[in-house]
Amino acid sequence: MCQRSVEDGVSIETAGTVNNFSSFYAQKPNSYFSGARSDFVRRLPHDPTASILEIGCGTGATGALALAQGRCGRYVGVELFESAAEEARKVLTEVVTGNVETMEFPWQPAAFDVLILSEVLEHLVEPRRMLKRVSRFVRQGGIVMASSPNISHWRVVREIALGRFNLTDRGVFDRTHLRWFTPTTFGQMFEDAGFRIAWMGPVTPFSERTQMLSRLTGGRYDHLFMTQIAIAGVRA
Repeated sequence: MCQRSVEDGVSIETAGTVNNFSSFYAQKPNSYFSGARSDFVRRLPHDPTASILEIGCGTGATGALALAQGRCGRYVGVELFESAAEEARKVLTEVVTGNVETMEFPWQPAAFDVLILSEVLEHLVEPRRMLKRVSRFVRQGGIVMASSPNISHWRVVREIALGRFNLTDRGVFDRTHLRWFTPTTFGQMFEDAGFRIAWMGPVTPFSERTQMLSRLTGGRYDHLFMTQIAIAGVRA
């Protein structure tokens, strides 16, 4: 039996692994695997000697952009699905196919300068455990950038308050999501894995009206308006 809960970071689908959801992923449009995170790439320094590791690289769009802009010289991706990995191999330095929660990683500790996890952790059975496993591959002072949907957005809170938790094909209630986070619990997970949070904010910038409200309230209610949480951190 699958247990369901809306507690922060607690699995609502605990029977089996991500592989049990292959049929749901197969229904995703190609764009689901191919969007470049230009917002992440903009935050990277221009360093042609840097090595970047992306967990859940899809077809390699983010890595291709980083390489093209000279943000790194080596971009390694890990991808669950072979079809997406085949496309990623055309544009990335190296691509490994496998389930990040169970696979053995081939790298030495501190092998990478940057770790990227874009909309990945919510799909995992044990994201905290996986994050601690991969954090050792980031050198001291290295960068992590990650994002995830926000369960504490006011629209989501309203749905739950009304007794609704209907799974959908996209968004916070995507049926392939196994975990949910608020900004606080998302950041805490990275701190527990050995990262210092340098920045946290929305993936999509707030509107002028929301920015004004944020200033008036000292940012105390920003979590209610973030559709997605984005963070940048430094390996301690």
